[in-house]
Amino acid sequence: MSSHLETAAANDSVRALQWSGEALRVLDQRKLPEAIEYVHCTTAQGVAQAIAGMRVRGAPAIGIAAAYGVVLAARERYRQDPGNWKDLIRHDLDILAAARPTAVNLFWALDRMCEVIRRVEGDPFAALLDAACTIYEADVVANRRMGQLGAELLHGADGVLTHCNTGSLATGGYGTALGVIRSGWKAGVKNIYATETRPWLQGARLTVWELDQDRIPATLIADSAAAYLMRKGVVQWVVVGADRIAANGDTANKIGTYSLAVNARHHGVRFMVVAPTSTIDWSAVSGDSIEIEERDQKELLGDYFLKEGHVIRAWNPVFDVTPAQLIDAIVTERGVVLNPDAKAMGVLQDR
Repeated sequence: MSSHLETAAANDSVRALQWSGEALRVLDQRKLPEAIEYVHCTTAQGVAQAIAGMRVRGAPAIGIAAAYGVVLAARERYRQDPGNWKDLIRHDLDILAAARPTAVNLFWALDRMCEVIRRVEGDPFAALLDAACTIYEADVVANRRMGQLGAELLHGADGVLTHCNTGSLATGGYGTALGVIRSGWKAGVKNIYATETRPWLQGARLTVWELDQDRIPATLIADSAAAYLMRKGVVQWVVVGADRIAANGDTANKIGTYSLAVNARHHGVRFMVVAPTSTIDWSAVSGDSIEIEERDQKELLGDYFLKEGHVIRAWNPVFDVTPAQLIDAIVTERGVVLNPDAKAMGVLQDR
């Protein structure tokens, strides 16, 4: 991996993924903020487990991790059988693809890596490693571009609210929505609010920790306090990321995003989605065709209700879909789409 990715800039000091030369080091986000621990993934299965187990999360970071998972798989399969490694690696690709169903970046990155697999001859390690590094580096460049474009939309605003974690922990570096907020903070946006983001508390454990590492002041709120915050007129924008964007602009993101968009529209607060174009699923005509991951009810229910004899169950969708008509702007590295719909989104395909 290029050295400039290992040395983060000021106000952007966190890196969730590090290539050691032999393994992918994954910052275990389940342990934050109490402990900073890295998981060393030496196989594709290890990377898939890190993704499925929420050690690494955030759509761009999941895609980057999967790319390095392919590098590890190719190294192992080529050593196992140099003449048949392309057939053997299919099993590893399936395991990586099954790790998280909603984040389209995962499948985008696997498709990129498969293109290299199809054309490479001989030992594939160097070519695949170069492809994975390129995906990583391009993500950071895209994030900084989106940060610039999104911050221009924030001009004149002094308060923003974000949901979940969309910063360096969720990407290669700098962040998508949090990248916009970083750039906006440098330009004068001083009132930054973050939801706690239940049930995994990505906001309370990750977003405010990441901002604290970079000395960017922020205020944490309970998810249920967001509407009241908007009513008080403290924030002018809600800025969020995306795990998948349909061709018409409907956006799947962390559960609770939809309710924020509804509340924002009611209170006259503008709503911005920030994501790279790799997050757009052009095959999904609308949000109705986006698969929404549901996780184990144990993440919500306490041990008491999980014992035999109790009749209480939990519904635990991880994402929801915000209709495009509730979104004021979608910011990508290719440009900004205002008031998104299928026609407006199509412009991004031509750039």
